[in-house]
Amino acid sequence: MPEITPWEAYPVPNFDLDTLEQQVEELIRTCRQLREENASLRTRQEHLVAERVELIEKTELVRNRVETMLSRLKSVEEEL
Repeated sequence: MPEITPWEAYPVPNFDLDTLEQQVEELIRTCRQLREENASLRTRQEHLVAERVELIEKTELVRNRVETMLSRLKSVEEEL
């Protein structure tokens, strides 16, 4: 029985280096695209969070003004 070398025991799959290179290039392009998209989404998220903070502040101001007006109306109503 002939001795089997490691290369024979685990044959290297037949592949095309050009195809592998194209796949790696595509992976690199996809990675770059995802990084750019991620950066864009983070920037958008920051703007949306800032806008939300502004809206919460405005809502609180309006709430306070409405409460003040209601208090005034109640006091005027009591005077009548």
